[in-house]
Amino acid sequence: MVFSSLEFLCIFLPAVFLLYTAIPNLKARNILLIFASLFFYAYGEIIFVLLMVFSSTLNYLCARWVARDPDRMSKAAVATAVIVNIGILVVFKYTGMMVSTFNTVTGLSIPVPQIALPIGISFFTFQALSYVIDVYRGSVAVQKNYLNILLYISFFPQLIAGPIVKYRDINEQITSRSQDIEKIARGLRRFVCGLCKKVLIANSMGAVADIMFASDLGTLGMPSAWLGAVAYLFQIYYDFSGYSDMAIGLGLMFGFEFKENFNYPYGARSIQDFWRRWHISLSTWFKEYLYIPLGGNRKGAARTAVNRIIVFFCTGLWHGASWTFVLWGLWHGMFLLLEQFIPALKKMPRVLGNIYSLLVVIVGFAVFRADTIGYGFGYIGRMFSFSGFDSVSLSLALQQLSPWFMVMLAAAVIGCAPIRPLADRVRASLYGGGTLSVGWRIAEVALYVLAFAGLFWCILRLAPGGYNPFIYFRF
Repeated sequence: MVFSSLEFLCIFLPAVFLLYTAIPNLKARNILLIFASLFFYAYGEIIFVLLMVFSSTLNYLCARWVARDPDRMSKAAVATAVIVNIGILVVFKYTGMMVSTFNTVTGLSIPVPQIALPIGISFFTFQALSYVIDVYRGSVAVQKNYLNILLYISFFPQLIAGPIVKYRDINEQITSRSQDIEKIARGLRRFVCGLCKKVLIANSMGAVADIMFASDLGTLGMPSAWLGAVAYLFQIYYDFSGYSDMAIGLGLMFGFEFKENFNYPYGARSIQDFWRRWHISLSTWFKEYLYIPLGGNRKGAARTAVNRIIVFFCTGLWHGASWTFVLWGLWHGMFLLLEQFIPALKKMPRVLGNIYSLLVVIVGFAVFRADTIGYGFGYIGRMFSFSGFDSVSLSLALQQLSPWFMVMLAAAVIGCAPIRPLADRVRASLYGGGTLSVGWRIAEVALYVLAFAGLFWCILRLAPGGYNPFIYFRF
């Protein structure tokens, strides 16, 4: 396990931040961040930090190998990096799934190994691999300082649940960045925003989703099934986008600027548009390092369709060692193919496009959340059963509609609207002559007051204890 939420908020983060701020030298600051990140990851299980250090060392050496002999041996170096990185991921993440599937197909009873999954292995493996490939492609110069690569791969804010940061996006920041009051303030506010998303909204939605998806299908009616599906729709978005906000905010507090990982995906007008907005760091990783090398859309419609199916099979599998995740990926891949061959699906009026996209996403997440494919199909069947409207069947859904849940549900709906871009445009329009209007300055002060109130509220809700893992910790 990692730090509890209160340990992180009240002990680890303040200690690291204060030490970092007190150190004037950037190289010393980087060393502090490396030790803090390794300690953060090793807190629960020391053996896994050794695995991450091995991964960092391997990819550092492979990239140096590429740079030393780019003409003859670079492909061998990249192949080594790909085979070892993916091999490690397969051993730790997919061994049990492969053995279980083999048993199902053959009827054998080979013992399924119980291998502990290192937290965030999919994230730091993809980061490390992208560095080697970018050096091979000439997109970034090789880094000769091993500590800089170790910091890039181990940096604790985005280590265990992303976003997946490409080395070329932050290589200059590792050796040249600044920390000032404005960045610290914006970073802290962004961090608290993400924390509130997780603690207040995602956890509230998750409590209802857990009840519904743990229910016997016979007890679920259409209203209760839809309530669980919508609750999970908001839980996974606010859980993961909340973590991304926290990572971006913490990075900013230490002088790093990470790219956005979400862009209001529930406002998408098509599934293609959804994947431009959802988990952007993962979708761009697969596009750059799998889809384009496979040929992308350059080799005809049939080959493009095959490439997309491969990409979304891998996207689903990346999320976890279960066929429910694979089916979820293929579900999205299927609709991307439909949009490829039926362009009208991407050109519907905005409202119809939003409804179509949300319906596809909600149904897909029902399978994603289910423990088995059979339960997932059964759950979707209950969503479209047009039954369960009697008082007995409705009681399960009505019991979940507490005042707190309804307030958080309203907040979840409002939070899906593009509020931040609108606020940025208003701010830019008011920023003239180097000064902001008094009214806008008051509004910004109020936002910081609300952020501190939100932080205090989250601490109060976390105080009773308990482990509050993010959904994507297991990926």
